[in-house]
Amino acid sequence: MPLTPLLLLPGLMNDGRVWDPILHALQRERLVVIGQTHVADNMADLAAAAVSNMPSGPFAVAGFSLGGYVALELCRQVPDRVSGLALIDTSAQADSAEARQHRQRIVDGLASGGTSFTEAIAPFPAKLFHPAHADDAGLRRLLEGMARSVGQDGFVRQQKAAMDRQDRRDVLRTLRCPALVVCGREDKVTPPERAEEMARLLPGDVELVLVPDSGHMTTLEQPAAVVAPFLRWLTKVDAGLA
Repeated sequence: MPLTPLLLLPGLMNDGRVWDPILHALQRERLVVIGQTHVADNMADLAAAAVSNMPSGPFAVAGFSLGGYVALELCRQVPDRVSGLALIDTSAQADSAEARQHRQRIVDGLASGGTSFTEAIAPFPAKLFHPAHADDAGLRRLLEGMARSVGQDGFVRQQKAAMDRQDRRDVLRTLRCPALVVCGREDKVTPPERAEEMARLLPGDVELVLVPDSGHMTTLEQPAAVVAPFLRWLTKVDAGLA
């Protein structure tokens, strides 16, 4: 059975390490490309850049958080090439006015020098992790390390892209490839209701997984609970190419 090329899109302040548990579980023969979600300040350019790194023909795409927004824009741009879609702790909705204002305050604080990058990223662990994991020193170091690899300029570009993104629920309704939707049950950033909505809108074969004892960072907080359905999803995607 041919193995579908796979594009993995990290989230806000994340690099490829957010996908490590899944990467370790994949067959080595599969082509895996980790896209960059901090190289442009708008979803259209981020999606186009990600597609440009894939070989010709169909591929599967998985997006985590901000990467999910990019994945949905990618599906809008090249729907005929997407043979599978996984959306993890993300949303198809646009930012609310309140969320856009919050992002703009962060961007303005960094631009004015009133806020350092260290200060800007300091509140994130409490928002992203389940209370049981919020004080996990290893997870906190990993999150900070990924944020540093993205850097302040990349972080600002990500915030601008996120605040200006369009509602993509219409895109979900058009997709008929195997799909996976995953969300932490205690995700406060993109709560389970958003995941449930996406699963309802997807018209094809879709599996919805709500992960217990997890906040927003499910791939790192509860990796086993994400890896198993992810591998099931890939099996269905590969079967579609056979």
